Amino acid sequence: MGNILGDGLPGAAEHVAADLWPLVNRLARCGARVEEALAGLRDIQMLDWQSPAGRAYRDTVGRQGAALRHAVDALEVARAAVARHAEDTVAAAASACRMP
Repeated sequence: MGNILGDGLPGAAEHVAADLWPLVNRLARCGARVEEALAGLRDIQMLDWQSPAGRAYRDTVGRQGAALRHAVDALEVARAAVARHAEDTVAAAASACRMP
């Protein structure tokens, strides 16, 4: 399998996968921190702003919240892709080892 980093080196795939798992965890932590920020923005949006400036601020916060929601979704897609790659790397190496 020429597309696996370290192809042919014993344990290389496991090493690559082990290097990827901290990235998976970091992406998950980043997503959680953005979720915390979103909770804060939701709190701001719940305030009863009566003035035009207050309503404009709340609307702006709402747009920022939408952008952050998109970022959380992208972080989750990235986390899942890196995790899948780590698993696939080990599975491909194991499959290659079983081939005569």
